[in-house]
Amino acid sequence: MSIFDNPDEFYMREALRQARLAFDDDEIPVGAVIVSADTIIARAYNQTERLHDVTAHAEMLAITAAANHLGAKYLTDCTLYVTLEPCPMCAAAAGWAQVSRIVYGAPDPKRGYTQFSPTLLHPRTEVLQGPLADEAEAHLKQFFKNKRG
Repeated sequence: MSIFDNPDEFYMREALRQARLAFDDDEIPVGAVIVSADTIIARAYNQTERLHDVTAHAEMLAITAAANHLGAKYLTDCTLYVTLEPCPMCAAAAGWAQVSRIVYGAPDPKRGYTQFSPTLLHPRTEVLQGPLADEAEAHLKQFFKNKRG
């Protein structure tokens, strides 16, 4: 698949690769990438277990990496691709970072930001839900099925 065929699907596949790394590392399989000017500037996956840090969500790690890459705290003109709907913490961080666009795969009906406060994002942030949602959800279901034995 070429980036020009469907950029959202292309970058979501990159986020899914990150989710697979999380899965292989026995972390909840959520992956994220941040894109600026058609270039991935940050990649991350959940590392809460590895880092013993409840804030080490894929989005948080990607936002930090992108800010470091740009040398700026604001991620205007950036798109965050994440395999699962951000939680309120991650949505608020994306809001403070002024991420221009968020594209997420699977919805999170239990802990997703839209269940608690859909206004956490920056007012100008565009949101798209759904690219490759089935694949993202399948990773999550398999992970939790394996955990239950």
